[in-house]
Amino acid sequence: MFSDKDGEHDSPLDGARLPSLLALRCFEAAARLEHFSRAADELHLTHGAVSRAVRLLEDELGVALFERRARRVYLTGAGRTLAQAVSGGFNLMRNAVGELRASARQERRWVLSCEPTLLMRWLIPRWPDFQSRHPGIDVHLVAGGGPVSFASGIDLAIRRDDFAWPASYHAAPLFAERVGPVCRPDKVATWCTIKGKKVALGPTAHLLHTRTRPDAWQDWAAATGRTLAAGTGPSFEHFYFSLQAAVAGLGVAIGSWHMVRDDIDNGLLAAPLGFVEDGSHYCLLSPHALDAHSPQASLLEWLRHMA
Repeated sequence: MFSDKDGEHDSPLDGARLPSLLALRCFEAAARLEHFSRAADELHLTHGAVSRAVRLLEDELGVALFERRARRVYLTGAGRTLAQAVSGGFNLMRNAVGELRASARQERRWVLSCEPTLLMRWLIPRWPDFQSRHPGIDVHLVAGGGPVSFASGIDLAIRRDDFAWPASYHAAPLFAERVGPVCRPDKVATWCTIKGKKVALGPTAHLLHTRTRPDAWQDWAAATGRTLAAGTGPSFEHFYFSLQAAVAGLGVAIGSWHMVRDDIDNGLLAAPLGFVEDGSHYCLLSPHALDAHSPQASLLEWLRHMA
């Protein structure tokens, strides 16, 4: 009878045993982004799960892969060696999987990723028009924000240029971002002061904030040359929550024109101070330039028309 002690533990092959694929995926993303939280967002995991996976990998290998400083992490020499090998391996696997998928299906469904609030409040309500105009184009819509990897099954992405994307990506401009305070129409007189044609936020206005756009009010004030003298209100986890709170009459939110135009047209929201460009733009991202006569180019033309 053989015990575990006399088994594979001392085998010369034990040193060549690979760590778990999940641990390597977490390490590869953290190494590429040099940030555990961003790696967690990309992999749809928690920060703690990525941190634990990397720590277990370090324990298994017996070396430190990252140097941790405050909220950032930096690769050690051993980490850079492993990152280069793991990245190359994953790229080989991604390329092989992509080739297999392409050969298995002649007509491939595209995946279009769009920022959640824009997807929910602007794109989806208009999507039936695209389908009626292009019934032969099969597109799957998914919600996603921030950095995008075209190696993860996404073909196109709609993003605001408030972060840097790889220089190799092709970015086709869609429209400029225009923002302004919005609230329920019956709250305008309560939270705004109106003198002739001049409208300003009153001192009792409840300003609604959001974690995903923490500087929205300051950016709007800077763009309009106004001073924020109004009171503050609650903060919400996502941008669309703050807009829904404005519809419910909880306060005044910074709204994006494209995301609130339907509510304004339907009388659910008012924009007493109008809208102003904040300097950012929405773009359609793709791994390479679009063929002028391709279905993807038809989608781009439709998006610009609807904007």
